[in-house]
Amino acid sequence: MQRTISIKLETSPEQRRALIELAHEFAQGCNLVARFAAERRITNRVKLHHLAYYPVRENTRLGSQMVCNAIRAVAGAYKALKANKRLPKDGPFTDIVFGGRGAVHFDKRTYSIRGETLSLYTLDGRIQVPMRLGEFQRAYLDRGIPKEAKLVQKPKGWFFHLVLDVPVGKARSGGTLGVDLGENNIAATSTGKVFGGGKLRYDRDRYLALRRRLQRNGSQSAKQLLKRISGRERRHVTHVNHEVSKAIVTEAVRVGAGVIALERLTHIRKRIKAGKRLRSRLHRWAWAQLQGMIAYKAEAMGIEVLYVNPAYSSQTCNNCGQIVTRKRHTLSCSCGNRAHSDVNAALNLARLGETAVSSRGVVNRPDVAA
Repeated sequence: MQRTISIKLETSPEQRRALIELAHEFAQGCNLVARFAAERRITNRVKLHHLAYYPVRENTRLGSQMVCNAIRAVAGAYKALKANKRLPKDGPFTDIVFGGRGAVHFDKRTYSIRGETLSLYTLDGRIQVPMRLGEFQRAYLDRGIPKEAKLVQKPKGWFFHLVLDVPVGKARSGGTLGVDLGENNIAATSTGKVFGGGKLRYDRDRYLALRRRLQRNGSQSAKQLLKRISGRERRHVTHVNHEVSKAIVTEAVRVGAGVIALERLTHIRKRIKAGKRLRSRLHRWAWAQLQGMIAYKAEAMGIEVLYVNPAYSSQTCNNCGQIVTRKRHTLSCSCGNRAHSDVNAALNLARLGETAVSSRGVVNRPDVAA
């Protein structure tokens, strides 16, 4: 599997100037390539290479391999627009403008890593830059094979976003752990673990109220503060999702689960009936991000992730199968079963996951229940 790690670079003033020059020149090269792509309606990297390579070489200071990286970056950007159906059906493509503070794409020919030092291509030759590595980055560098990367300038300095091929963990055999995602509680597992969402919900409501005040203000300083707040909120949610996903996969390992069953997120926002304020929160909720984090962490541990249809999972009694109207966070059934509604949903998802596994011919995987 592939993982991306972010590495802070300890650059000197001279190195920072060299990287700024490279970023501006790379952006210029990308803009030249983008003109060919837009005018000729080309998203194929090979075709774009034949058209743009020599003009970019002649009109920029970029070396041959960095020109190839610029072509790859532009082709990727237009392919993304095409996949999202954001390109016009007729006439030239929409112009993509690459700014001087944008990412610089590197491949294995334009960088190398030795110990804790990064060797980077620049316009005036290679520079050796110390990397600030934590335990997280070291662990992945020790296990993974470095692939492509992006050099990014942020307010706190230069960062190297490195993609690594990481070996997948040995496949585990065992039960199925169901995980229900929600708005009141971020997640609940079929073993009874509940990850409350109250604090995160409060923080996001606070950010929303502040954003609305700043949007009404409309001043330049308000817009700048709005941008900073947006990034702060996004980073906070990402951090929480990392913590929750790590705990869920750890729980799966603890109980010996070989499969994690998650709900299919299709139309999740339409499925949840809510008022205006709750709908606003739902559209800002990062369910897909959380599921993605669970998936790659599980894969690293050799645990399979299945996505199942969650219809009525929170209203169906996990004991007898009756449809029951839940009261707040509790589901009480006439059969005598009384359970936390989110844990009940997770138990149903575990059973659905077990059924999906059994239908493929895999047997003897008991549900992992509380």
